[in-house]
Amino acid sequence: MSSIMDKLKKNSKSDFTSILADSKFFNEKDMVPTNVPMMNVALSGSMDGGLAPGLTVLAGPSKHFKTSFALIMASAYLKKYKDAVLLFYDSEFGSPQAYFENFDIDTNRVLHTPITNVEELKFDMISQLESIDRGEKVIIVIDSVGNLASKKELEDAINEKSVADMSRAKALKGLFRMTTPYLNMKDIPLVAVNHTYKEIGLFPKDVVSGGTGIYYSADNIWIVGRQQDKQGTEIKGYHFVINVEKSRYVKEKSKIPISVSWDGGVEHWSGLLDVALSGNYVSKPSAGWYCRVDKSTGELVDPKVREKDTLNEKFWKPIIEETDFKQYVTNKYSILNNIINLEKMDQH
Repeated sequence: MSSIMDKLKKNSKSDFTSILADSKFFNEKDMVPTNVPMMNVALSGSMDGGLAPGLTVLAGPSKHFKTSFALIMASAYLKKYKDAVLLFYDSEFGSPQAYFENFDIDTNRVLHTPITNVEELKFDMISQLESIDRGEKVIIVIDSVGNLASKKELEDAINEKSVADMSRAKALKGLFRMTTPYLNMKDIPLVAVNHTYKEIGLFPKDVVSGGTGIYYSADNIWIVGRQQDKQGTEIKGYHFVINVEKSRYVKEKSKIPISVSWDGGVEHWSGLLDVALSGNYVSKPSAGWYCRVDKSTGELVDPKVREKDTLNEKFWKPIIEETDFKQYVTNKYSILNNIINLEKMDQH
């Protein structure tokens, strides 16, 4: 068999052909963790995981923190790889230099490219992807796909033609169909911000704009929802819910909460409390109070604290380091872990 394998490998016209057991496309996949554990879970199904190469789509209505989520991922990538570059395609022009700096992104490492239509984005991005060698560290953010017109739509407006544009969805499908192989072959993460619209019907639901092409190409699709965080009548921030619409790593339809306050930005430990309560790692002995649970005895561990006092490393470090909480989270959200468990059941 080895002689046949060697012959086929040598005969292949692709420079990337390799034996699957040695394949760099699977064995060398690198995930970049953010500093928000539940974001890592939403991306990979694991608190220790994170952003992987391929297409991640962040969809939702306006002012739903989508660009901020994208920049949190980009910031983590640039921190991990000191020579990495952020290629930022901008159709909304709503992110000034100070906004990047707020996420600790050095703007000297950001190549900002304004775009006005889908075709312009496609031609420039394919050219850039073609020029990047595997091993060169680049992360791409598009802000946003939802705001992009097609070239035909722009030309019709210039010529004062008021006709329906049927080419946009086709152009977007072509864009992601062409870019997806590059992303995986060259280990490049692409984060695309997108919009949603309400599907007409008896039970309307949020639908990602841009047609089916984005669904086919994406590794992850989030639809982001939100609720106001109020103290009396004053809005203190927002509770966002990441609805996992599609994922290669996370169970679809998972709902992952992330909180953002006006004062402190993203609450890095938000979302963990609900999961810990469901697994009895944390107990709620009385209304508004929480305490850790000793998993070996089932007894409550003092002191009792308010919810706001659970949003820190001091509260979570013993749970994460001294229990199997991380594995519980993986079991709850990861597709891969679920497949392995099903295989074990089949063997019995």
